[in-house]
Amino acid sequence: MMKPNNRAEKIILGVDPGTNVMGYGVLEVRGNKAEMIAMGVIELKKYESHYLRLGKIFERITGIIDSYKPDEMAIEAPFFGKNVQSMLKLGRAQGVAITAAIMRDIPITEYEPRKIKMAITGRGSAAKEQVAGMLQRMLHIPKEEMDVQLDATDALGAAYCHFIQMGKPETEHKFNSWKDFVKKNSDKVH
Repeated sequence: MMKPNNRAEKIILGVDPGTNVMGYGVLEVRGNKAEMIAMGVIELKKYESHYLRLGKIFERITGIIDSYKPDEMAIEAPFFGKNVQSMLKLGRAQGVAITAAIMRDIPITEYEPRKIKMAITGRGSAAKEQVAGMLQRMLHIPKEEMDVQLDATDALGAAYCHFIQMGKPETEHKFNSWKDFVKKNSDKVH
């Protein structure tokens, strides 16, 4: 049920941490509906120093927080790879983004990549492109607005996963299962 003043009940900031490219997505929640209000990437490749990159992450995430005033932040947890140095750098980037939220008293929830993919597509091993496609359909995002890096849609996916965890979202169509969805949407499934 929408509030009489038509204001958002909640704003969720999603973050996909990275040291070269960091994605962000912002959802506005009204009742059982979510709408994308922003998504994009923070390009960090031009900064040679890892420490300078961390400073830019803090600066940009703080700016995004100040612009959109999120109530909560959902952040993707780093996956464990074989390269320890890469994991250390990714963990630092995530920590800096979390610190920016903490400095503004924003609650943070961390989601494993598989959980986000499962929430969006029903498959924990889904490709990033599948996540982006499902988000485009579920949030009714015009195709021209989807011409962004997958880091942005991954961040939006973290925000949408958090929205789903808040309660049952409202959809236009009711489906009993993924098989039922496929049957009723054969034109959308490849």
